[in-house]
Amino acid sequence: MLKIAIIIGTTRPNRNGEAVAKWAYDIARRRTDAGFELVDLKDFNLPLLDEPMPPMMGQYSKDHTKRWSAKIAAFDAYVFVTPEYNHGTSGALKNAIDFLYHEWVNKAAGFIGYGGALGARAVENLRLVMAELQVATVRAQVGLSLSTDFENYSVFKPAPPHEKAVNAMLDQVIAWGGALKTLREKNRSASSASP
Repeated sequence: MLKIAIIIGTTRPNRNGEAVAKWAYDIARRRTDAGFELVDLKDFNLPLLDEPMPPMMGQYSKDHTKRWSAKIAAFDAYVFVTPEYNHGTSGALKNAIDFLYHEWVNKAAGFIGYGGALGARAVENLRLVMAELQVATVRAQVGLSLSTDFENYSVFKPAPPHEKAVNAMLDQVIAWGGALKTLREKNRSASSASP
């Protein structure tokens, strides 16, 4: 069974992302076609990227990086829950992504964005980053408005049709995650057979 992380992409105090991610997780865990886990960036307390070697080298020297690497490597696909800050994703999420490289490669990702413009620009920002990491992003995405899906811009009250959008996105993440798992297994077999 595929393992999919639902990543809370902000560490800000009083963040809206935690409520959104828990809502998505509650929808996801009703499914029987994959396993899901909430992953909170706050739990990893990552500093600004502080590894002396580029992530592509995979030579991590810091315990926080090794812990983050092990967590992310354990998944077949990801759902990023991202706020939109100044037409982009949060600095905390971008920093966490930048700590790693190989752990992301040949996996799938979907997005739940929220903000004044449904988080659409943050998601587009993440799509560019994911492309460089060889992550296949799915077309279906969930966009939540701070003015209509949050009471007083802070209490999450999603409109009922959003649940359908979450499941449509998860359908695609699971399909792509399964296809790419086959590719990763084929690549592992080929590299272990090499002299």
